[in-house]
Amino acid sequence: MSTEIREPRRRRLVLLAVCCAAAAMPLTFTGPAVALPAISRSLGADPVALNWVTNAFMLTFGSSLMAAGALADSYGRKRIFLGGLTAFLLFSAGLAFARDILWFDILRALQGIGAAAAFSGGMASLAQEFEESERLRAFSLVGASFGVGLAFGPIASGLMVEAFGWPAIFVLVVVFAALSLVLGAIFLRETRDPDAGGLDWKGAASFTGALTSLTFGILQAPENGWGDPLVVVMFVVSALFFLAFWRIERSVARPMLDLTLFRYPRFVGVQLLAAAPAYGFVVLLILLPVRFIGVEGMSAADGGRMMIAMSAPLLVVPIAAGLLTRWLAPATICGAGLLLSAAGLFWLSRFPVGSAPVVLLLPLLLIGLGISLPWGLMDGLAVSVVPKERAGMATGIFSTTRVAGEGVALAIVTAVLSALTASNLDASIGADAAAMAQRLATGNLAEASLLSPDVSQAVLLKAYGDAFSGLLLILTGITVLTAIVVFLFVGWGGAAVESREADAGPPALKAVPVSEAGMTRSNL
Repeated sequence: MSTEIREPRRRRLVLLAVCCAAAAMPLTFTGPAVALPAISRSLGADPVALNWVTNAFMLTFGSSLMAAGALADSYGRKRIFLGGLTAFLLFSAGLAFARDILWFDILRALQGIGAAAAFSGGMASLAQEFEESERLRAFSLVGASFGVGLAFGPIASGLMVEAFGWPAIFVLVVVFAALSLVLGAIFLRETRDPDAGGLDWKGAASFTGALTSLTFGILQAPENGWGDPLVVVMFVVSALFFLAFWRIERSVARPMLDLTLFRYPRFVGVQLLAAAPAYGFVVLLILLPVRFIGVEGMSAADGGRMMIAMSAPLLVVPIAAGLLTRWLAPATICGAGLLLSAAGLFWLSRFPVGSAPVVLLLPLLLIGLGISLPWGLMDGLAVSVVPKERAGMATGIFSTTRVAGEGVALAIVTAVLSALTASNLDASIGADAAAMAQRLATGNLAEASLLSPDVSQAVLLKAYGDAFSGLLLILTGITVLTAIVVFLFVGWGGAAVESREADAGPPALKAVPVSEAGMTRSNL
């Protein structure tokens, strides 16, 4: 009887361990975004190096997820979870003592690898601890923990920056990671997949190389020019790596990425859905604090408070979206949410830099409400559009698309903002326009002014503000197009697609209920 009592308690503590790790993850990119102007003043970095403060973490996190999942299945989920957490904790602590931007960016990249191992190992372990409906509730709590970190990370980081300086933003990360590590080491059981085929090292290396060179080229382009030899070489290298990855995955016995899944139009539609939050929400978690604090001159705490309006809906709306699936198809809810988010993006574009903070709250809230509707349903859709036996692979691809897509999206959006700002400045400034735009895009208004003292700050703010509004309109269009694809490929057109594919030969697609979405995490 005592064993029966202890076992539920042990599982709850395992769940707490994974929830603590999940809460730490969003702090690692919202915190540095709030602190970026302070980091820039302290470390004196150039704009490209500052962009890597966020991109280095997101790039390695996204590109390592599938590899970490394969290692967890082969060598032990608890082992990978604890090893990843240890690395994540140590590199997070090291960031607080970094006094050089190069080492800071390197530590951010290493932190992302540790985070990927902790996430993959933790979620895979959790799937072994709970069964059926309990598993779904457990994953819902993990998602809620992520939402807590996302909602309160900016304000907590802002308060710490003001009180103790930017190194303090990593204190919460270390605390959550340490608690998770202790609980996991004590209460987590070791499990592994006896049939796992190990890691596809060639596929992992080529995929990471492709993303790294692509991101580097995008970040370097605004400063050097899109025709610069280094930028062109990076894009060519990226294309070659992607080609190598494609060939490797077609030839190996157990590929990291099953390319045949892309034969299903509905699966392709879900991958586009995975990228939608990157362009309509995640990039704003980085760009808006930079705008509020670095350009508009808000305090770090006030800038963090502004972000609550956009991120707080993630605490409750995903749960409500799950309840709505009793009456509406998940794809319909996701598409409607994207349209709401697009409306918020368009509304926000109407307010120039320097607008009263209170008028921005409703557009930010609408963006958060809209993106929260698909947030909790996307994983279920990832498995509902492929045959059930491929659910694990589908979820792994979906997670990688979502996280790696966020890193690439941030690089693209930052480059576009810089290019639009430079275009607005070019007529009156000339040669210094690109350099000034790069500094404005990273929130360094003071340094941008020093490059051309004759240009007033009002001119710089106008150029940046117009560029930001133009960028929001672009993001609005991307979000609307994604909503249309979701409606046509995943939602209303789903039955027709399934029928055509069944007639063509591949196995008929059988929808997996959203309530089974948690089952797929065991394969991450």
